[in-house]
Amino acid sequence: MATPIGQGAGDARRAVSSPRPKGRENAKNTQCRNVSIYGYCRYENEGCSYNHDRPSIPQLQPPPGQRFNVDSPSFTPLQTAPNGFSSSSRGSTISPKAANAAVFTPKTNKAPTLAPPIQVKDTSSQWATHDFPEFIPQGYDQSHVVDQNMGVNPYDPFTIPAAVSSLSVQNQSSQVNPYAQDTSSMGSAAFYQNNENYAQPLQYHLYNPLGPHRENLLAYQRTAHDFFLADDLREDLTRKAAASRQTLPNSSLPPQVDYFHSLVPLDTNPNKNATLFGYPSWVYKAVSSKDGFTYTLRRLEGYRLTDEKAIREVQPWKRIRNAGVVTVHDAFTTRAFGDSSLIFVLDYHPLSKTLAEQHFQYAGNPVGNPRFAANARPAHVPEQVIWGYIVQLASALKAIHAQNIAARLIHSSKVIITSKSRIRLNACAILDVVQHDTPRTMTDLQQDDLIQLGKLILCLASNSASAVATLQKSVDNITRLYTQRLKDCVIWLLSPPPAPSTPQSPTGSSMQIPTKDIDTFLTAIAPQLVSSLDSALHAEDALLSSLSRELENSRLFRLSAKLQTILERDSYEHNAQWSETGERYILKLFRDYVFHQVDAQGKPVAELGHVVGALNKLDTGTEEKICLVSRDEQSVFVVSYREVRRAIEGAWADLMKGAGSIGGAQGRR
Repeated sequence: MATPIGQGAGDARRAVSSPRPKGRENAKNTQCRNVSIYGYCRYENEGCSYNHDRPSIPQLQPPPGQRFNVDSPSFTPLQTAPNGFSSSSRGSTISPKAANAAVFTPKTNKAPTLAPPIQVKDTSSQWATHDFPEFIPQGYDQSHVVDQNMGVNPYDPFTIPAAVSSLSVQNQSSQVNPYAQDTSSMGSAAFYQNNENYAQPLQYHLYNPLGPHRENLLAYQRTAHDFFLADDLREDLTRKAAASRQTLPNSSLPPQVDYFHSLVPLDTNPNKNATLFGYPSWVYKAVSSKDGFTYTLRRLEGYRLTDEKAIREVQPWKRIRNAGVVTVHDAFTTRAFGDSSLIFVLDYHPLSKTLAEQHFQYAGNPVGNPRFAANARPAHVPEQVIWGYIVQLASALKAIHAQNIAARLIHSSKVIITSKSRIRLNACAILDVVQHDTPRTMTDLQQDDLIQLGKLILCLASNSASAVATLQKSVDNITRLYTQRLKDCVIWLLSPPPAPSTPQSPTGSSMQIPTKDIDTFLTAIAPQLVSSLDSALHAEDALLSSLSRELENSRLFRLSAKLQTILERDSYEHNAQWSETGERYILKLFRDYVFHQVDAQGKPVAELGHVVGALNKLDTGTEEKICLVSRDEQSVFVVSYREVRRAIEGAWADLMKGAGSIGGAQGRR
């Protein structure tokens, strides 16, 4: 049926009335769903035709015969009496003895097992009140904690730190804070004493120490230490070099004394003894402005030069060149110290010690201090060391007496030790200038040199600087500790010169000796001369062996310096590609091949053997081929070491040619 024009579908539907639902008349008896779901109906007062009565909650009814009524007894909780019985009047109560009943065990087919009896735990002790003291916070007493904890378990890791710390602070009034910057708050326990003058210590160990498994290497294998000096020798040389370059900032010494500057005192003892020279003496280290070398300046305080001939007595000493004598270079007077002083210029031997400091100053006992003389015992000087001293001093006296002069002062404080068992006669030519007017013949002075040498040997053998005072006792001591030959040598040196009719020998032999001089003494100790010469030759071999390890260092260093000077010099001749083209590019790749090696994972390879081997092959120019690869791996060159060496020589020649022209142009300007 078609819809009339002008009417919609909705109008058509409104025109037809819907059928009335069935059962509308029974709606009053039907429960509204809104009440059952939400508990109420919002359309109850707006025409909802359903029943809105709330459903009643069914009451739980007790079983028949157990209904509650007003006569039912009220519930009364049980009250436990002190004697354990209930105070309730009901008769149907559970006795406390039921707690001891057996545990219920369900019935099984197996035979029943009796449960162990349960022990009743006495609760009276648990709930009993104890008299605990009231907690009062107090200060932390470490000593109390240490006594208790150490008594329980002395190896407890939680109590040991407290015990150790308490032992360190038990004598201090306050705890020490090791991180405090103010040392005054640390209980006078500063970690760095004299921190105002603190200086960084020298790094002597420039290389790692030699490992303990040197024997595991093969015959052709070498370690890094095989190419350098031994550790002890390098450290000794490093210390001496540091002592030579030592300066003294904010010094009260004069900035310059004649042509010397940078004075540093070497003898810091304020108590000066004027017995030996007749004047207080001071020793300084100074640098010469003429040659730049370091010298020793010995100053005699308060000396006034009255005769110019006295200063000329130094001239013969300048001609002495002996290994056992400290060379004298010059002598002059100055007023730079505020008074009239006499200055002697000597060779400087860094870190040298005197015989008195080496053998007589021990265990903190200064020389001649009787307070510690009873307990202090110096080390026994071996006889071979004493013979070495005798030979070196005799050689020095031989060179001195050959110039018709005398040492005049052979004292333990004026003989220095420059290295192991290596001594030199110091403070020469001083008495020649100071005692210029003293009338003594040269023969007497040379005889006195031998006597002073005997006194020095006697003091060394007796381990005492005052052994000369008890001459007979000291000689007997030599008899007990040393050989008869050393005793005869000391006695001959201490004896006066013999008369021509009674010849003697320094060793007690029957050899006829016309006079007592240094030549006779050297003839008598010829076996010791041979032994000392053999020891000196062995020491020379050891030093030569150590020096041979450094033979390649200078050669390889010059080669590396050439290579680094040539490479990456972009500003040369205003050519930015000078180091990137031609032979220079090959040198750059060779530099990467030697110093910039990497492994398969790209990690750097630091192998000293590869560097040393490659530079040695480059220096000799071998025909061995190597593969040079650029960093971008786009260029590969197969060249020999000879070709690389030829490239270095050509680039270096071009560089030096330009340097010569530049230098010449600057010279013409």
